[in-house]
Amino acid sequence: MSNSRRTFLIQSVIACSGVIAPRLAFADWAEDHFAPGKLDRTLDRLYADATIVESDAIALKLPLIAEDGAVVPITVSSTLANVESIAILVEKNPVPLAAIFNIAPETEPFVSAHLKMAETCDVIAVIKSGETLYSARQQVKVTIGGCGG
Repeated sequence: MSNSRRTFLIQSVIACSGVIAPRLAFADWAEDHFAPGKLDRTLDRLYADATIVESDAIALKLPLIAEDGAVVPITVSSTLANVESIAILVEKNPVPLAAIFNIAPETEPFVSAHLKMAETCDVIAVIKSGETLYSARQQVKVTIGGCGG
């Protein structure tokens, strides 16, 4: 096998791996979780028929009034033990699920992000701890919508 042919084959394999590897990385992407729809339907897609319990052990830090719905800061923290995930939902957004964060074992359940909000509504954090789901919610008044409004 000539040197240029061998080089071509090696480069072809490298190029193909650059196309295939990202597809494998996104193989577990739960596209239906981020589908447009109502909040109840989104919660059903995420957690089936599981009961979600309101909890004071979840702290939401959000502004009461957001001047620009395109950039609404949020911080979620909790004193619950064994937190596996934190989901953030915006009740009246076209796609209610804003984010899901997987929390590694033995780490502090704390996330901070920025949300887009279409209009005034509740922001909900759902925390999975063991087999139990806990939630907290807070209303944010949006003066200028951030989802095309």
